[in-house]
Amino acid sequence: MNKQARSYHHGDLRNSLLDAAREILEKEGLGALSLRAVARHAGVSHAAPYRHFPSHDDLLAELAVEGFQELGAALRQAGNVSEPTDEKVARIGSIYMRFVAGRPALTRLMFGPQLPQREAFPALAAAAAAIASEIGVALEDPVLGIAVWAAVHGLAVLILEDVVDLGQRRAGLNVLPSRAEIVLRSLFTAAQN
Repeated sequence: MNKQARSYHHGDLRNSLLDAAREILEKEGLGALSLRAVARHAGVSHAAPYRHFPSHDDLLAELAVEGFQELGAALRQAGNVSEPTDEKVARIGSIYMRFVAGRPALTRLMFGPQLPQREAFPALAAAAAAIASEIGVALEDPVLGIAVWAAVHGLAVLILEDVVDLGQRRAGLNVLPSRAEIVLRSLFTAAQN
């Protein structure tokens, strides 16, 4: 069925709207993501999105929550592997950067200023806090978890904002997981000495 022929009567309007929003976000960027654009992309009336998302911020918050949940699920894998801490730190860095490389626009939304009233979205706060918990559990140390998260996220921001080049300018974002592993191994080794 083509996008123009779909309607909200197909029974899954919410997920169709979220699918459309994800596609717009990653292909066209946050500036192109409006409720009107999402409705148009999903092939529904301009009023249809308001049935599930009372405001643009509600839609953005839902996308960010999904992003945190996806990232958290990926990070959970690091806790399921029995290996030395430095290897786990490197694995966490690789997983995190794989997410960032695959979803740069979503990463910017999750952590950026587009949602200035985050406290209005308790699910968003909980989903973000769960990332620290996942990393802390994986490393069996919540304080180390925060430090590793800060390090890998700081590196991700420097890369996304094109401040630091770890080879991604020439080779693309797909090099980031392996480069993050190298940086974090180096950081962890230096901290132990």
